[in-house]
Order: sequence, then C-alpha cells, then structure tokens
Amino acid sequence: MPATPPALSIGPIELDSPVVLAPMAGITNTAFRRLCREYGAGLYVTEMVTTRALVERSPKSMRIIHHEPYETPRSVQLYGVDPVTVGQAVRMLVEEDRADHIDLNFGCPVPKVTRKGGGSALPWKIDLFTAIVTTAVREAGDIPVTVKMRKGIDADHLTYLDAGQIAARAGVAAMTLHGRTTADLYSGTADWDAIARLKDTIGDAIPVLGNGDIFSAEDAQAMMAKTGCDGVVIGRGCQGRPWLFGDLQAALNGSDERIRPNLGEVAQTVYTHGVYLAEYYDDEFYGVRDLRKHIAWYFKGYPVGGDLRKRLAHVSSLEELRALLDELDHTAPYPGEAAEGSRGRTTRAKRPHLPDGWLSSRTFSEDLREELSLAELDVSGG
Repeated sequence: MPATPPALSIGPIELDSPVVLAPMAGITNTAFRRLCREYGAGLYVTEMVTTRALVERSPKSMRIIHHEPYETPRSVQLYGVDPVTVGQAVRMLVEEDRADHIDLNFGCPVPKVTRKGGGSALPWKIDLFTAIVTTAVREAGDIPVTVKMRKGIDADHLTYLDAGQIAARAGVAAMTLHGRTTADLYSGTADWDAIARLKDTIGDAIPVLGNGDIFSAEDAQAMMAKTGCDGVVIGRGCQGRPWLFGDLQAALNGSDERIRPNLGEVAQTVYTHGVYLAEYYDDEFYGVRDLRKHIAWYFKGYPVGGDLRKRLAHVSSLEELRALLDELDHTAPYPGEAAEGSRGRTTRAKRPHLPDGWLSSRTFSEDLREELSLAELDVSGG
C-alpha cells in the first residue's frame, strides 16, 4: 500500500496532523509542550524569544530554546526588530543545531512591544519587514522559516496581504494569520474571512495556517472548511486542556472520538504538569509556583469549591498539590459546555500604542532605530 501523505508539510517537515501549538509567553515551555505531545501529533513551538537576548545568550533565553531529545521536530519562535540581530540569532540556531524550524513573530499585540514598533506593528514598515524576513530565510539555509502575523494595526491600516506576498517571495515555508488586528487584541470574534482572503492570495504556493477562536476540534474543522487554510494554530484554546490536541488529531482524521476527562483525570493531568514543570526548572517550588496560573483553566466548569480553588492557586510543593487534588470528587463527570469555550486572555479593543508618527509612512526611518531597539529589552516579547 502507498504511504499515507502527510497532513501538512512545512518545508521538509512532514506532520501527521495539521495542527501547531501557538507560542505563548510563560505557557508553552518544555513542560506544557510535553503534555500536549502526549495527547496528539502536531508541531509544538517554544515560547517567543527575542533575538537580542538569544545572541547575548542570556540564561533565560537559552532555557526557552532548549529541547529534550524526544522533542522532534524542534521549533523555535523568534521575535526581532533588527535584520542584523535576527540574522545572527538564526545563524546561531542553525550552526549549533538547535532548531529544525524557525518561526518569526509579527503578531504580538501587547502595548509594551507595539509602542516601540515591534510585533504586530512592524509589518506596517514594508522595507523593515522585508529585510527581516529575507535575512532570516537566507541565514536559515535548509531550515524552514515561517511567519506569524495579524491582519494589521487596525481596520484602517491592514498589512496582512502585503506582508503575506512579501514573505512568500522571500521564501518562507508557511505563514499563519491571526484574524485580529493589533487594536482588537483578543476581543470580539476572529475574522476568518481574512484568513480565506490570504489563502486565496497565496494560493497553493505555500501553506497558510489559521489562528483565532479555535476552542474545540469542531472549530478547527469549521475554520478549515470556511477558509481553505491548510492547518490551524492553537493558542488560548488549549490552556488547561492539553488533550485538545488529541481531539484535533481525531477530528481532522475523520474520527468522532473526543477526550472528555472526568475530574479525577483532570487532577492527574494537573499533577503531571506540576512534575514536568519541576523538572523543567530543576526546582520544585518554582515549578509548582508556575503551575498556579494554569489552575483556573484546568478546572473551568468543574465542581471545585472556591476555597479549594484558592488553596490550589497558592500551592507551593508537589506533596501539597497531591493532597489538595485528593480532596476533589474524582468521579465528577466532564461538565460539557461549561468546560469549553473561550479561556485565557480576553480584552476590549483598544487604540494601538505606537511610536510617534509610525503611521505617517510605510517606510522605516533611521531616526526610529534607537526607539525600535527598546522593543527587545525583555527576553520574551510577550
């Protein structure tokens, strides 16, 4: 029998499921990626790391890009605002064999990034965007480079069609569009029609992936059917639900099978996540402390009393975590719709924070160079 064709190819990387874990600062570390991999196939991307921190080899940046031997393919997302620094970071990853895939972030909408011209504000400057993408592709050599972006800055300043065509000409292996603008942040409903327009514009030259408002396997199926996109990128929808990747793999392979954990199964996943985080940080306290942010997501919709939720949100050791989880009613069934839907960041649309005069021209001016460099002061742009 002939071999089953891959569900999605990104350059030489062949995926059994057309699903990508979206980089999320403070979320998609090795521990969470490991959990997600245990439930389903796909591409699992690191937290976003700034190219400047990576070139300077800050300890935190090196931890972010670390992959365990079982993590293949190894996918790293870079955030940069300077073509030279981006090129140096890409060259480092390639020469030191630290990645099999590199993604460039042009989608971060948070004010501390966009007010300096980075993230989703950057594609407005066509020449700067072109230089960064072209440099990254050149320095990557045989390693596939992809881009992740938003529709634009706001409804009056859209960039995604221009950026998509520029990136395709530069030689990227795929691109992802989040169907919101910078101004939208995470508000309202993602514009899937924009994803369809980008797919129509790019055609079959390279894969186009859709992102935004995928909270179930059925959402992924609906997005792909409506837009014609080649795959989906999952962000907030998997927070507290690493089993979503199992649902996605089943659904996109034509199966009706879904993972519907009871409270005991959720509790075991929470504990495993805590163990993996303790291993990731090589410190039990830091690992369990990092788990705290996930607690509300895991137990969304489940019958967990307010006092117990509060104690779980202040847990400080694996022993304490195990004891608190044992207080749950492990027989409580999956609560259905109450456990599904939107989670993570929800915000109102806001006026974008941009450098003075940013929108006056689509050409980058050197007098913005110093201000733009401030966008990379942190290790992660998110």
